[in-house]
Amino acid sequence: MLTLRQIHHIAVIGSDYQASKRFYCDILGFTLVEEFYREERDSWKADLALNGQYTLELFSFPIPPARQSRPEACGLRHLAFSVDDIAQSVAALELAGVGCEPVRVDPYTGKQFTFFSDPDGLPLELYESR
Repeated sequence: MLTLRQIHHIAVIGSDYQASKRFYCDILGFTLVEEFYREERDSWKADLALNGQYTLELFSFPIPPARQSRPEACGLRHLAFSVDDIAQSVAALELAGVGCEPVRVDPYTGKQFTFFSDPDGLPLELYESR
């Protein structure tokens, strides 16, 4: 059997690289570790860390096709982030102009969660960990 150690990173393609970089760094709190312009592909690549751990690769490509995500397309459904306080986290997002769905309660764990989207509509989730 294959032995996986952990998830190494998640890759996201943004239609507006600067807007996506601002969203993930300035609103969600990722740190820009490295950034490269790949001239041969007319593409940017940024390595982003969350709490010091390399977590996300952010890419740009000229005219990327729209993501097919609704209602429940096959493939990656969403990315979920653990937070200590769902109400405080929702308030911080809304203060930054990011709308969230109403907070719900997971019927299996009793934990609160909500969904929001990145600048390209990628579904993201906040899941209360305490």
